[in-house]
Amino acid sequence: MNVFAAATGVGSWPGLSAREAAEVVVGELHSLPHLVELPGRGVGADLIGRSGALLVDIGIDTVPRGYRIAPGRSSVVRRAASLLDEDIDALEEAWEAAGLRGGERTVKMQAPGPVTLAAQLELAGGHRAITDSGAVRDLTRSLAEGVAALRAQLMRRLETPVVVQLDEPSLPAALAGRLAGVTGLSPVHPVDEVVVAELLDECVAVIGGDVAIHSCAADLPWKLLQRSLIAAISVDVHTLTVADLDGIGEFVESGRTVLLGAVPTMSSLPTAVSGTRPSAVQIALTVAEVTDRLGFGRAVLRDRIGVTPACGLAATTPEWARMAIELAQRAANAFAEDPEAI
Repeated sequence: MNVFAAATGVGSWPGLSAREAAEVVVGELHSLPHLVELPGRGVGADLIGRSGALLVDIGIDTVPRGYRIAPGRSSVVRRAASLLDEDIDALEEAWEAAGLRGGERTVKMQAPGPVTLAAQLELAGGHRAITDSGAVRDLTRSLAEGVAALRAQLMRRLETPVVVQLDEPSLPAALAGRLAGVTGLSPVHPVDEVVVAELLDECVAVIGGDVAIHSCAADLPWKLLQRSLIAAISVDVHTLTVADLDGIGEFVESGRTVLLGAVPTMSSLPTAVSGTRPSAVQIALTVAEVTDRLGFGRAVLRDRIGVTPACGLAATTPEWARMAIELAQRAANAFAEDPEAI
């Protein structure tokens, strides 16, 4: 079975309670539940802050613009580690409460990708870490080792397979040289595609198992990703261009998976407040429209396509977050039962 050809969440979740979030995710996602991120809890809980709990032998601390690389085990690192432990405990409790043992479901965990991490972490002098090739290599190695360790811990505690999603929202900007420097006189030069491919492949090799890339940003480097060891790519279906469609087609033809973010987040669905919401059939049709345009048979919906919310759900309400993954799961169920009937 292709593990990523399923319904899942992107990662971030609204609210402050890890226990409530884990109960919903385990209850609603029947094939690929995920370890949630709750950035609403503040420092150390967001995508980059969580890296403080993952990096091996590299510390981070806060600065006005976000986070920087820092020596020692700062309060930020301790807080990130404590919050991650809380999330893992909550997932294990929900897992056991549901009676899930023996690999009945695969679990997905998320972490920042190496390019986004280096783009968003500052060096001591204030420049982005991505401007220093040595720092980028060190961060990538440290990140990969930390993610591999967390993956092993989750597999041991849940007694089930675990796959990894690397979040790369900064990847297109880094490749295009669109990242802002400290001043206008210190631009961040574009990162070479060959370097990016090496960083991603190193992460895949060290982490082990299947690894996906997620990005809600436009202009994904499909040719680069096609050459990489990445097993799946997760995108927002509402931002797709002709170039993206070509990239999706080639990626699926290579035997890998694309997860299509077809369920709107609250921010892009204001009518959800008044009770109006898309149906599971509409979500399924949105996904099927993409594969139909590419000329694939409907069986690809079952075998090579996953369904997710358009992006993370941290900015929405707990009620809509639950509904979003429920809709994704119902659409995936329809594909599994009879993709030709969509």
